[in-house]
Amino acid sequence: MTDATADTAVDTRPTKIMYVAEATAHGGRNGYVTSQDGEIQLKVAMPPELGGDGSGTNPEQLFAAGYSSCFHNALILVGNRAGFDLTGSTVAAKVGIGPNRHRGYGLAVALSVSLPVLDREIAERLVDAAHEVCPYSNATRGNIDVTILLG
Repeated sequence: MTDATADTAVDTRPTKIMYVAEATAHGGRNGYVTSQDGEIQLKVAMPPELGGDGSGTNPEQLFAAGYSSCFHNALILVGNRAGFDLTGSTVAAKVGIGPNRHRGYGLAVALSVSLPVLDREIAERLVDAAHEVCPYSNATRGNIDVTILLG
């Protein structure tokens, strides 16, 4: 439905910082992460697919959690502004990682949006509007493939 790589470049930098989150990694992908306020204290571990034991969360899971919750909030915002109640809606994110052409690694995201109470045309309009509003969508636009599936 929507592909971030096809979007045109728009300046999406904030004009005012309203909140700053702070987290610290200790030990990279096989260590732990903490947030400045103590709300996050997680063991991180490489998933088995990347050679680890999978005994903790990983950056891709954390990115999926952040993107799905942020996109869902953007969807609720644009839905409410348009006069729609999005109770029962969900957004699931899949974040893939793999080698890129430049000796490093890249990410790809698939967002699955469920808007069970809306007809498809309205749902598509709201999803497109949320993709323009969501800070994660704005940060990733043109940098990684983001596919949005409406189900």
